[in-house]
Amino acid sequence: MATTTHSSPATAKVTGRMWAVLAVILAADGLDLLDSTITNIAAPAIAEDLRGGQSLIQWLGASYALALGVLLVVGGRLGDRFGKRRLFLIGLAGFTAASVACGLAFDPTSIITARLAQGAFGALLIPQGFGILTAVFPREHLGKAFSVFGPVLGLSAVGGPILAGFLIDADLFGFGWRATFLINIVLGGGAFAAACRLLPSDSGDDTVAIDGLGAALLGAGMFGALFGLIDGSAHGWRAGPLGYLATGLVCFGLFARRQLTAANPLIRPTLFKNRGFTSGLLLGLVFFAAVSGLLYVLSLFLQTGLGYTPTGAALGLAPVAVGIVLSSLAAHRFIARLGRTLILIGLLITLTGTGLLLVLAGVTDAPWALAGPILILGLGMGTCFGTIYQVTIGDIEQAETGSASGSLTAVQQLANAVGAAAVTTVYFHAVGSGQVHALTISLILVAAITLASCGLVGFLPRNAPVDH
Repeated sequence: MATTTHSSPATAKVTGRMWAVLAVILAADGLDLLDSTITNIAAPAIAEDLRGGQSLIQWLGASYALALGVLLVVGGRLGDRFGKRRLFLIGLAGFTAASVACGLAFDPTSIITARLAQGAFGALLIPQGFGILTAVFPREHLGKAFSVFGPVLGLSAVGGPILAGFLIDADLFGFGWRATFLINIVLGGGAFAAACRLLPSDSGDDTVAIDGLGAALLGAGMFGALFGLIDGSAHGWRAGPLGYLATGLVCFGLFARRQLTAANPLIRPTLFKNRGFTSGLLLGLVFFAAVSGLLYVLSLFLQTGLGYTPTGAALGLAPVAVGIVLSSLAAHRFIARLGRTLILIGLLITLTGTGLLLVLAGVTDAPWALAGPILILGLGMGTCFGTIYQVTIGDIEQAETGSASGSLTAVQQLANAVGAAAVTTVYFHAVGSGQVHALTISLILVAAITLASCGLVGFLPRNAPVDH
């Protein structure tokens, strides 16, 4: 197996080629972030053009996050086994091709299939980035390299939906919403060409084992649960959707059993005996599901309820991204001092923003009036996003950190899928009584989940790891 050595602190320096490799990794992560959020803005236009209705709106976000979350840990293991450069290139090429398929979709089934493929290739692509950077950068400069991720991805989170809204409204070459996916021909193609030239070779390790059965059971469980939830909300709670939900629960049970018996489980069984870890896993699942679903609903409300254009909706939601960036940077400074208390503060800030939206949404449609609560919502979310998982791994063994971190990242993506399906289900169920009523019910649900999440904070480790 190829090995990589770092220069000694006395001679190590960061070269232009190293920064170029970092730029390629950031471009790949930016593509993932862009395509995970553009459907928040583009969903109404896509559903109208492809005549997919509410179920298509729900699946557009859920399908991508589902495939990404289920396969994320497997993607990391595949990189270890076959080489990170190889998997990065396969993932980036496949992601770009799947983006083209999304842009050329002709009916709901074709675009959902393409979104699943996007998420699957994203799961091959994203996990390789940090491993490649640790092989390229001298150890003493890794912190400098990783510190760039927050601001760059923060700008992507702000600019991505705005770009999507502009492309839809501009209707370049008559492409409409399709341009939000077809632009990846340029972005993904450029990143692929640079990656082929810049990324270092590595041979991988053929002794790395992959639990394919465990991943299949997890995927079947998630798909059954989401399909049942979305189909039931769109067409009524008949035997079909209830059967899918039951099948999903059975697969979840089989997945849990598999983790106890597999020689190389996706999640180490000892982690489930750690109260702090399991509490953090549950807290992350419910909180991320609630807020990701709320952002989806807010975009729908701004466009279908208040008549905003896609660009207007993106600008209306921009304060969320600004708040996430600002509070994420601040939380990094306070996490060592406050530990789990910082999570409670973030949850209370989120609850405050949700409450203010609940009060104002029914009495005003002025963008400036809603911007304040939306910014507060972002500040609360950003305070919690990284902090929850930093604290969750505060008292686990060093040998378990890799499995724990991978599991938590995957759960966050799966929570995005659940939230996109569950909160929009509530919204569409209540929309018959009016858009404001539907948003109100959705906000009450998110507020209740956030309040319940506060009760889980006391079960978390008190502090994050000293060297995280």
